Amino acid sequence: MSGVREVPFAASPRPTLGVEWEIALVDKTSRDLVNNASDVFDAVGELRAHDGTQQVTKELLRNTVELVTGVHNTVGEAIGELGATMDVVRRAADPLGVDLYCAGTHPFAQWSTQQLTRSPHYDELIERTQWWGRQMLIWGVHVHVGVSHREKVFPILNSLLLQYPHLLALSASSPMWAGADTGYASNRALMFQQLPTAGLPFQFENWSQFESFIHDQLKTGVIDQLGGMHWDIRPAPKWGTIEVRVCDGVSTRSELAALVALIHCLIVDLDRRLEDGETLPSIPPWHVQENKWRAARYGLDAEIILDADSNERLITADLDDLLERLAPTAVRLGCSDELAKVAEIPRRGASYQRQRQVAADANGDLVAVVNSLVRELDS
Repeated sequence: MSGVREVPFAASPRPTLGVEWEIALVDKTSRDLVNNASDVFDAVGELRAHDGTQQVTKELLRNTVELVTGVHNTVGEAIGELGATMDVVRRAADPLGVDLYCAGTHPFAQWSTQQLTRSPHYDELIERTQWWGRQMLIWGVHVHVGVSHREKVFPILNSLLLQYPHLLALSASSPMWAGADTGYASNRALMFQQLPTAGLPFQFENWSQFESFIHDQLKTGVIDQLGGMHWDIRPAPKWGTIEVRVCDGVSTRSELAALVALIHCLIVDLDRRLEDGETLPSIPPWHVQENKWRAARYGLDAEIILDADSNERLITADLDDLLERLAPTAVRLGCSDELAKVAEIPRRGASYQRQRQVAADANGDLVAVVNSLVRELDS
């Protein structure tokens, strides 16, 4: 296509790692959300990682702070930095009467009472998306993994969609919304895809097709910058990474480490297989879409579609085989301990299951659910 501009990809020579962890602010007494992120930022001051990355940043809503790592080589390094940043934020929030909380949604907060962070980008987002944009009372985790060449990006991304339901089911932590149980393990995943540039990515065959797509999006005003594409898994050309945005907000450091290790191993394993000349497996978009819905609805009880031949399997049974296959990759990446913790999530119960159990034990008291999640953030 004439006139299509190149989208440069800042290739990463190593499979480096970066993590973004969205954290909500809740009142110590009422357990409702509070909109004083600016006060927390003032108390924290400016924190920067070893490579200059700003470690605490603003988000769309003023009830949220985002913890961001610098570039790391191992899961342990990244989680260690997030833990240290969390400790600083907690010390700043405590005198303000604020606790820290993480899940995909808040069980009883009302979206209409939340205040927006003012910026040209956020103002434009809300102007365009209106009611759906204002409803985005959700939190997630984003994981970046470095890729060495742009032509690897979409073969890896397309194949990674096979494990989309595993990542969503393991992290699912948003069963409740505005005081009601939605019946879903991850209400966040289905809410977020209502935005016009969010949801599942297109399965392009190569980088030039992606460049043509970006040309069309910019020319027609759908986006005004690459960051305006809010896909669940997307290329991050500026950083030379694939960014995985599938996961709901994660409420414990241990589970966060496990999920980051799983993502790191998945992408590095696919990269290696591509280097070895393998044609990576993929499934049709309609199966990917159905798997996303099943994982969002049923979580770890989902039966997922495995391949283009429409074979199905219980997600937890498939997870066992997946972890065994990735074990050698985890050894090479130095994250065997963290990857092993993935198997503990179904045994302990995923966050959506734990939240429902707390609510049941407390006769429906959703303040008790928030209390449990605040406590979990220390574990």
